[in-house]
Amino acid sequence: MDLRGRHYLKELDFSPAEWQYLLTLTERVKAERKARTEPKRLTGMNFALIFEKTSTRTRSAFEVAAHDQGAHVTQMDGNSSQLGHKESPADTARVLSRLFDGIEYRGAKQSTVETIARYSSVPVWNGLTDEWHPTQALCDMFTMRESSGKEDHELKFAYVGDARFNVGCSLLVGGALMGADVRIVAPPKLQPPAQVVAGAQAAAAQTGARITVTDDLDGVKGCDFLHTDIWVSMGEPESVWTERILLLRDYQVSSALMDRAGNPDVKFMHCLPAYHNRETTVGEQVYQLFGLPELEVTEEVFESEASIVFDQAENRMHSIKAIMVATLTGE
Repeated sequence: MDLRGRHYLKELDFSPAEWQYLLTLTERVKAERKARTEPKRLTGMNFALIFEKTSTRTRSAFEVAAHDQGAHVTQMDGNSSQLGHKESPADTARVLSRLFDGIEYRGAKQSTVETIARYSSVPVWNGLTDEWHPTQALCDMFTMRESSGKEDHELKFAYVGDARFNVGCSLLVGGALMGADVRIVAPPKLQPPAQVVAGAQAAAAQTGARITVTDDLDGVKGCDFLHTDIWVSMGEPESVWTERILLLRDYQVSSALMDRAGNPDVKFMHCLPAYHNRETTVGEQVYQLFGLPELEVTEEVFESEASIVFDQAENRMHSIKAIMVATLTGE
């Protein structure tokens, strides 16, 4: 399947067959790296990595994946480029695509990465926006496939928490493209937008995926994997924190919720970073403000044998490598 020249902006841009191809390619490039037989398919290429939002896993994964494949990267942030300040996304795209072979963007607005893609003559990859996190979703689908050993249509997973934004939406659509049993378990106010659910249902009609959106915690029953994400960002006002915590406190991934799945082999997943203790600045601030030592996941679950969050973090590199190889070489 030839995806050469394609942008990678959101899951809905891909067919189920294309999504399956990217998952299979992820498996292959991971095996090649482990066996030290990896061919350098991207030798001599140069990539621009734009980070308007800070990053640990996405930046590291793109850089290591590029270097493994023989490519070079130039990293830019809000202080080292003119994007959005003195130069529009459209103009930036037309400049960078004359110099680079691929462009990664991580920032707030999906409209920004869509504009960059519209004006770019080279592939553009979405490293995260408020609406979508497609490199994470491909990684997560691969991690579940790898960890369970099950066929895709046999997989059952739930996203628990605030599902309105990037991770919840991407997992919903990614799981639909995969043909899995996907549950979104979230308060009514924090469920995915109707158009995202409709897109997932359209994909499910092709793949046989089962889509459930509910506020009932029994939605986790029978699941092989429970996913969650942070509830709120420190840049938001204290009033938002108070409201969000009141809405989500019953949706914390605890041992009791893991038990509620009724599956002794259920695994925990999180895109990270996670607020599971007081050992970070944010964790301590949350504790001082609200008296909560943990938020979306308990320390007990995060550090348990059921937690595969670091396998998941490693797989970001392999899935991103597959995306770059597919869109640049057509392999």
